[in-house]
Amino acid sequence: MKQVVFAAAALAVTLGVAGAHADTLPGVRGINHIGLTVPDMAEAESFFSDVLGCEKATSFGPFRDDTGSFMQDLLDVDPRAVVQQITLMRCGFGSNIELFSYEAPDQQTVRPKNSDIGGHHIAFYVDDIDAAAAYFKDKGIRTLMGPFPVNEGPAAGQTILYFFAPWGLQMEAISFPGGMAYEKDGGPVLWSNTDPAK
Repeated sequence: MKQVVFAAAALAVTLGVAGAHADTLPGVRGINHIGLTVPDMAEAESFFSDVLGCEKATSFGPFRDDTGSFMQDLLDVDPRAVVQQITLMRCGFGSNIELFSYEAPDQQTVRPKNSDIGGHHIAFYVDDIDAAAAYFKDKGIRTLMGPFPVNEGPAAGQTILYFFAPWGLQMEAISFPGGMAYEKDGGPVLWSNTDPAK
């Protein structure tokens, strides 16, 4: 049954048993993926693969329920919403990206700003942010001010540059090859260049 396949494939998260703490999500290992609804799947796949270097893992769909409440019950969307396609992208050593192409009677096309509730961005760690900035310029990718170095406070040591996908999704390139200032006092390291597969 498509609904069962959809639920298992789209929402599966691999959970381990080590590292759990009392009163926290049992067995949580990390962020498996970030889901994004995009206006044009081919454009999004091309951007994430050809520009950002992610690798397409698989695509599947469509999924719908023309008479019942499955879509609402599972995803809290309009009962007549249709997921035309889901594409899973593997992005380096970090979290994966799950792209959704939807049709829905109540679909909104207004993109929230970073300052809006529900506003968001995705940050990609890069080894050389100046090289990333030059690359974006060469590719005609819209960027904001920067690269901007953070020189004070607990985040000192990082340099950032915000950029945009063709459909307006805000993203960020970030680099802190020497670590950030807070790390000298302990606490979790936010990025490691160690390949978890090795």
